[in-house]
Amino acid sequence: MEPHPGARGRLERPEALARSVGSWSPVCTLALQKGTGGTMGSRGLRLVLAGGLLLAFACGPVLGRVPRGLQEPLEQEWTKEPLLDYDERDGEKHEKPSPRRGEEATASPCFRCCDPGTPVYQAVPVPQINITILKGEKGDRGDRGLQGKYGKTGSAGARGHVGPKGQKGSMGAPGDRCKNHYAAFSVGRKKPLHSNDYYQTLIFDTEFVNLYGHFNMFTGRFYCYVPGIYFFSLNVHTWNQKETYLHIMKNAEEVVILYAQVSDRSIMQSQSLMLELRDQDEVWVRLFKGERENAIFSDEFDTYITFSGYLVKHAAEP
Repeated sequence: MEPHPGARGRLERPEALARSVGSWSPVCTLALQKGTGGTMGSRGLRLVLAGGLLLAFACGPVLGRVPRGLQEPLEQEWTKEPLLDYDERDGEKHEKPSPRRGEEATASPCFRCCDPGTPVYQAVPVPQINITILKGEKGDRGDRGLQGKYGKTGSAGARGHVGPKGQKGSMGAPGDRCKNHYAAFSVGRKKPLHSNDYYQTLIFDTEFVNLYGHFNMFTGRFYCYVPGIYFFSLNVHTWNQKETYLHIMKNAEEVVILYAQVSDRSIMQSQSLMLELRDQDEVWVRLFKGERENAIFSDEFDTYITFSGYLVKHAAEP
């Protein structure tokens, strides 16, 4: 006797399930034996259903495992999303996901800069590099640069301390022989002199000093043989009731005058000066001619008239 068609279909499902697992459960084996041996009753059907439930719980984790080779293609298929239209994508940007029932709303990890209450993130400090660690070897000396502009002159500093006395130097080579230059004269006159129609050179008859004979007693003139600066002095005695009018001459030039007005008594009158003379210059004394009556006094017993001169500084000296 064949089983009921509905019961046969129901028996084939547990049998196929057991074959996919690769082993038969004792409960399923017993139920199949009873079912195939005769007509399946309600009790056998319950046993078959109970065995199927036990197989589902027992073999579910085994059936849920996927080989590694098929895992990546399945993940790619599951992660593929259908392309959306521009309107749909624009709508999704403004829609906020709402939590399902029984789930708590989780905070979004992203924030807009314009939203109020945006969390302020601390700035990440910039790492500092110690330059001394990265210092390399000393390079070669560069070329000398151009000279800069001169700066302003500074103020004078304070005077420094006196340094120690130096050692005595060695003796120098002998120098040239010292050359001293001298020139001097002093002469006098013991005879009076009156003016006439011509100029008269004052001739002296007494010689006090005439170094190297530079003063000529016959001509009454001093001739310069040592150029330099000289000092000259003339002293005379006036005649009462007459003028005294003389010149000290340099060559043919009148340099200074010695003058005394008419007086009831006679006096001593003097004149002095310094002259710079060159070689062969002449210095002498001249009495003025007779347009005015003038005279100088002297006698044979005393010398009233003197004329002197001497070198002060040689022209070659610095």
